[in-house]
Amino acid sequence: MAVAWGRAKRALATRLCIGVPARQRAIDTDDAPPGTETAETSSSVQEERAESTSVSMRRLTSSGSRRSQKLCAICLGGMRSGHGQALFTAECSHKFHFHCISSNVKHGNLICPICRAEWKELPGAQPADVNHGRARVNPLNWPQDDGHMAVIRRLSHTYSGNLQEHLAVFRAPEAGLFNDDEHIIELQSDTTDDHNAITGAVEIKTYPEFPAIQQSVTQEVFAILIHLKAPKSLHSVSSRAPLDLVTVLDVSGSMAGTKIALLKHAMSFVIQTLGPNDRLSVIAFSSSARRLFPLRRMTSTGRQQALQAVSSLVASGGTNIADGLKKGAKVIEDRRLKNPVCSIILLSDGQDTYTLPSSDRAQLNYSALIPTSILPGTGHHVQIHTFGFGSDHDSAAMHAIAEISSGTFSFIDAEGSIQDGFAQCIGGLLSVVVKEMRLGIECVDDGMLLTSIKSGGYPSQVAENGRSGSVDIGDLYADEERGFLVTLHVPAARGQSVLIKPSCTYQDAVTMESIQVQGEDVIIQRPAQFVDCKMSPEVEREWHRVQATEDMSAARAAAEEGAFAQAVSILEGRRRILQSQAAHSSDGQCLALITELREMQERVESRQRYEESGRAFMLAGLSSHSWQRATARGDSTELTTHIHTYQTPSMVDMLQRSQILVPSISEMLNRSPTVTPSRRSPHRSSRPARPTKSFSGRLP
Repeated sequence: MAVAWGRAKRALATRLCIGVPARQRAIDTDDAPPGTETAETSSSVQEERAESTSVSMRRLTSSGSRRSQKLCAICLGGMRSGHGQALFTAECSHKFHFHCISSNVKHGNLICPICRAEWKELPGAQPADVNHGRARVNPLNWPQDDGHMAVIRRLSHTYSGNLQEHLAVFRAPEAGLFNDDEHIIELQSDTTDDHNAITGAVEIKTYPEFPAIQQSVTQEVFAILIHLKAPKSLHSVSSRAPLDLVTVLDVSGSMAGTKIALLKHAMSFVIQTLGPNDRLSVIAFSSSARRLFPLRRMTSTGRQQALQAVSSLVASGGTNIADGLKKGAKVIEDRRLKNPVCSIILLSDGQDTYTLPSSDRAQLNYSALIPTSILPGTGHHVQIHTFGFGSDHDSAAMHAIAEISSGTFSFIDAEGSIQDGFAQCIGGLLSVVVKEMRLGIECVDDGMLLTSIKSGGYPSQVAENGRSGSVDIGDLYADEERGFLVTLHVPAARGQSVLIKPSCTYQDAVTMESIQVQGEDVIIQRPAQFVDCKMSPEVEREWHRVQATEDMSAARAAAEEGAFAQAVSILEGRRRILQSQAAHSSDGQCLALITELREMQERVESRQRYEESGRAFMLAGLSSHSWQRATARGDSTELTTHIHTYQTPSMVDMLQRSQILVPSISEMLNRSPTVTPSRRSPHRSSRPARPTKSFSGRLP
């Protein structure tokens, strides 16, 4: 294992650098003596010829340190000596473009991006040092309006080793208002008309528990499944709803080394995936939080500037999640313009010790971590999708943040899968087709009473008289499905009974047009004689899902009390029921639940296992089932796993794009001590594409 980690870390030095879109051919460069700075004729960096809407899937080279000398490790562009490029050779002998390294230093990065050696000499504006015979580049002759140039100085002899004290981005005064977001582009009318013509409306289907009830029988609990499916996606940047995304990233000291390198690589994927109409802002937090840049459109220029800002991140200090979310919320609140879709992604590998007391963490109020201005019911409500990174993060806090904000919680168990986790989440956010959806349920015949709605995490209500109810669903991704079980009191009747009439209202995410869809009446027959009917397979499948989710929650509660044997017993009992069901039918949902329950059993069998990964794995699973939305946990983002419920085609497409990039390094890093190695496919790059499956995916 140590050998594999050694290979992985060496590979990170040469292959997991942030990739700025560049099309220059890598050419050999003349080596300069260590500690010198070479100035050559400056030339402006050409922007990409066109703002491509697809993600660049260029593979990075793997020929070792010799090959890396041909490329700038920051932008992956070629370095050519004597051809209009200014190069900088550091004390550690690594060479970079001058404008790339100066941008790094501007953001306070005072170590080598490749070997992480601390630099004592940096490219600066000081005159030549006669005593040492070093020629210095004078940046005054360089263009200053692109934000890349900075006056770089010799490090102070009083350098304390705490990088946060020296990071320029953390020292500079910050604006009181974050109303400097970049302008947005209005969608053309012909685009929106095309959108409506192709995607259609939300589909509503209903499935009564039984097709008939004897007319003399009063049914106290009669179940109906209401199934909703969002319109399909056009897979076009110009026809989808643009996104405002704020990423809140933990850069505390525990993120140093491999973690921060993988985070940068994952953010590079996100940046290059976003389209020119999408806007991104990045918040970095450790002991305090700082906005790296405002909401900026991801044009070719915006991407390059974002990549350079992310590449400058340095891990140091403590973990102040609350301050990070406060800054992220402020970006959302203060923006002058709004894209139709907005979300926050939060990643952390530690515990907030600045806002929450360290003692008696079982009684903590995690809502204190979230600014009240973005909670549901406010004018600036935004979902927070949280990612717990590694085994030391506070999974209870991250799950609570997601749950309170109506977002999802994902557990990045294996460090190498962080990019896949981000890819799955981004695949959904870039395919939102429905906003502010609300399901309405009306009882029709006299005597019909609505008794309950199994809505998971979605807010639901039943009228006091029992004649109506509703579920607030919110946003839906393209092709995303939702299933809600409702139970009714059905009185005796003759002929036939009209039970309920469902309907839904929502906004089209692109046109913002209000749409109302009426479902068909749910009707059952009422024969005079007893009728032996089988339960609807769709209703039975949904009951299994609901009951399995309830047992997962009960097992977690037992584990929190230290009753690990009881937790295992609860999960084992539900698994046996599902195995019996699966024996009669090859139902994909049952197989997925069986696999997940078995994985939970293994992770909850002892306190050590539960504290190490069991709690996080169970919370990520509960988050997924509660919202009926895909989350990352264990190997759920692998293309051959069984635990991939609720994934949409857009998510799978984004995962396939992610897993094409640097597959060999992902293999080495995507092995977690908490996951059985034999369950992972040995060749990620050769995995076949698979169709998406969801718990409602088998409905006709």
